[in-house]
Amino acid sequence: MQFLAANARVIDRRRYERLFGGGGAEPVRDALAAYRNPDGGFGHALEPDGRTPTSEPIAAEVALHIMDETDVWDTEIVAGILGWLAATAPAEGGVLFVHDGMADWPHAPWLVPDAGPKGVDGAPPASDIQTGLMAGTLHKRGAAHRWLDGADEVMWSRIDGLAEGRAEPTPYGMSGMLHFLQYVPDRDRARRAMDRLGPLILDSGIVTLDPDAEGEVHSPLNFAPVPDSMARPLFDEATIKAHLDHLAAGQQADGGWTFNWLAWSPAAEREWRGALTVDALRVLRANGRL
Repeated sequence: MQFLAANARVIDRRRYERLFGGGGAEPVRDALAAYRNPDGGFGHALEPDGRTPTSEPIAAEVALHIMDETDVWDTEIVAGILGWLAATAPAEGGVLFVHDGMADWPHAPWLVPDAGPKGVDGAPPASDIQTGLMAGTLHKRGAAHRWLDGADEVMWSRIDGLAEGRAEPTPYGMSGMLHFLQYVPDRDRARRAMDRLGPLILDSGIVTLDPDAEGEVHSPLNFAPVPDSMARPLFDEATIKAHLDHLAAGQQADGGWTFNWLAWSPAAEREWRGALTVDALRVLRANGRL
């Protein structure tokens, strides 16, 4: 808690209080609302790598995630996000990776529009990761909306394309697909899809089994963070234990955790460390380590 008090944003201190200190729901909602825009979307660096005040998919996804993990599921905020998603969706459905407004503000070098084939509306393709993460969380909470219907179509199409060899797996795109499959209502179809995607996770090289590997690698815990994750059976108990040991040992001398990708901004680095410290504690507790 000392690290968070010295370094973390209000929103991440409220997350910690809610998850580990018996904190109330209202402080989380109030802290989250500070990042909200009149159009119903979220911005203002809620996702630390995108420093734009304008509404962006990455910020909306973080807002949904925080409301879900802390059990502060505010239907009025969710309705605003869904309205914004519907109003800004590409013609194929789903959500873009980033919007054009990101270019006008400081941002990580990878937060640029997807370079894939343009859709019929001239927009970049929908984002596997953002569409999958948001659709999965919304399904988990039992949401229903026309945007979600379109997002489902996008994700099933992308999953089929990957399984049939028409696309190459990426670690972030796979994370979106797995979160979608974890919660989409059609469980039989989800299990069949997982049977097809599972070998790709192991054979494509997107997961690193060595817990001591350096660089921007993706561990089994990125794909199967909790015991009931659909991808957890892909990894044996010894591998999961080794990665949990590595995560626990990753606590720095100052009390916080850090990350393995480019720290392009001092402000973003500090904010990420606060957010990821809460994430690390949450994963450790879910796996019986706290």
